[in-house]
Amino acid sequence: MVYIRQKDLPKLHQYKYQGVDHSLVSKYILKPFYGNVAIKFFPMSMAPNAITLSGFAFVVINFLTVLWYNPTLDQDMPPWVYASMAVGLFLYQTFDALDGQQARRTKQSGPLGELFDHGVDALNVVLEVVLFAATMNLGQGWKTIAVLFGCAFTFYVQTWEEYYTQTLTLGVVSGPVEGVLTLCMTYAITAYVGRGSFWAQSAMKTMGIPEYPWIPKVVYEMPFNEGWMYFGAAILTFNLIQCAINVNNAQKKPAPHTKDHFSPLWNLAPAISTWIAVPLYLWLQPTILYEHIVPFVVYVGIINAYSVGKIIVAHLVKSKKFPITNSLLIPLWVGVADSIGPKLGLWPSVLGSGVYQIAFMFSCLGLAVGVHGSFIYDCITTVCDYLDIWCLTIKHPKTDEKKDL
Repeated sequence: MVYIRQKDLPKLHQYKYQGVDHSLVSKYILKPFYGNVAIKFFPMSMAPNAITLSGFAFVVINFLTVLWYNPTLDQDMPPWVYASMAVGLFLYQTFDALDGQQARRTKQSGPLGELFDHGVDALNVVLEVVLFAATMNLGQGWKTIAVLFGCAFTFYVQTWEEYYTQTLTLGVVSGPVEGVLTLCMTYAITAYVGRGSFWAQSAMKTMGIPEYPWIPKVVYEMPFNEGWMYFGAAILTFNLIQCAINVNNAQKKPAPHTKDHFSPLWNLAPAISTWIAVPLYLWLQPTILYEHIVPFVVYVGIINAYSVGKIIVAHLVKSKKFPITNSLLIPLWVGVADSIGPKLGLWPSVLGSGVYQIAFMFSCLGLAVGVHGSFIYDCITTVCDYLDIWCLTIKHPKTDEKKDL
């Protein structure tokens, strides 16, 4: 399947990265560290995308380690596993920031870098959901799905915002900066206390706060992990509102994608459709929810990554048509239709709720990996061939001597 049409390729030459970062942590701490210290560890011969991929490798190793020690997401792991997760995620954040600096100092900035960076970030989101759930001992159930919803939906909406505003905007508090650092600290604290079950304790009781009469019992007994989820929900709500405001303001500027202020909201349909189908399917198939949540989370994460990838491509080629379709949703809705038939007394289930349903879910995961993998390959090869560049190595080094000539 062709994801970038030949007629759209010339627009890649018009690419210019536009980003705004309002984070004070980024401005006064991280960026000086990146520019004055970290970037010096990478040779000029290293391609920016190679830095991005190297950083992602740390997260993949963390993910595989968690699958070995805590596949059910409700067991304590050795302290060094949590420590490695803190280090791995911080290195990922650092490498993810350095790829842009490397691109500028080697004069390799271009649309492939943004596509590659966003694609890796989308996959990192789903892996971090599993790592966070394993750290908090959330187990296989609705809490893990709630975390997945918060992370995946936020990432989709921020990409949707970038498409309409043509600018990547990071607020004073954002997921890529403060969110990642908070996760790193959470992993580090877990390593220090030595067990993930620590987060299942009552937060107030553990901190020694007396049970005053005016504190509701449900609040006093709320464990740390649920508190984290409510905190995340508040940040999610704030970011979603800010994204909507930014898109609305962009529609008022000259030559927007569309002057219809309701059209951008309609283009949230793929994400909304996903998050109608996911809880519905899991409610109908509790076996998947409580026994096979990790592969299902990865499947849903790839659905989100595929949608996000198509939006970024549309953004890079300045397409007026928002990519609203996602073929990976079809199997999920087929599973919903098959499962809901018996509930409504309309038709019998073909897959049932046993081994065939499990096999179907793993087949959906395999299909998602194949389709998204073909998308990644097609986009990378198309852009590389057209711009005469390589993805993971520098094909045409741009030296000062060449610049003088």
